Amino acid sequence: MERYQQLFAELKERKEGAFVPFVTLGDPTPALSLEIINTLIDAGADALELGIPFSDPLADGPTIQDATLRAFAAGVTPTVCFEMLAEIRKKHPHIPIGLLMYANLVFHNGIDEFYQRCAEVGVDSVLVADVPLEESTPFRQAALRHGIAPIFICPPNADDALLQGISEQGRGYTYLLSRAGVTGAETRAQLPLHHLVARLGELSAPPALQGFGISEPSQVKEALDAGAAGAISGSAIVKIIETNHHHPDVMLKKLHDFVSGMKAATRR
Repeated sequence: MERYQQLFAELKERKEGAFVPFVTLGDPTPALSLEIINTLIDAGADALELGIPFSDPLADGPTIQDATLRAFAAGVTPTVCFEMLAEIRKKHPHIPIGLLMYANLVFHNGIDEFYQRCAEVGVDSVLVADVPLEESTPFRQAALRHGIAPIFICPPNADDALLQGISEQGRGYTYLLSRAGVTGAETRAQLPLHHLVARLGELSAPPALQGFGISEPSQVKEALDAGAAGAISGSAIVKIIETNHHHPDVMLKKLHDFVSGMKAATRR
């Protein structure tokens, strides 16, 4: 949790926003996935948002569903993912690491056991995509017991009661949705979201990172102009992996170029 506070304080001092890439752990193979994550960090990623492959990912569009299938084909399981997370944390001690999860994966070995394992491997936050705020109490309590930030989604149609709940219960950052629906770079982020960001600020919510449909540097700039502390991009990155994973050197170069361009857009 403290890594997020440290990150946002440092970025504020440098007058920068955060750029946070999302990838699915183990896509296309565990070894190549670790190389991908190292490349994302080398290219300027401020934090990581990582998915554990799940058979029924409700919030994911076809690009990220295909990433899940590639990871499954490579034999990736939650156990493999936690081994990878421990390795990532050992190599990168300071970067905030967030997981984007589905509830069944959390339930599998018990909620408390899941968050304990997260803490052991150095995870900073967990967003459980299919658990709304009003059903989140057991997840949130277990997260906080183990020093993990519970992350909540703020949809574009959030009413004031939901904004207050997110502000009171959330830690780390707030995941601000650009639009409703599933993930995907092919659907443009719908802006502006100034009013939501302003209200979250008034309520002292964790800093807002805007996600869904963020695939170009101009959209990162727009998110920051709307008051967000940064932007998350997933499908655009996973698409590069999908298109180029048979040629790892080309893929890693394209990923580096994409992330460095997106990060450059966060500098004011």
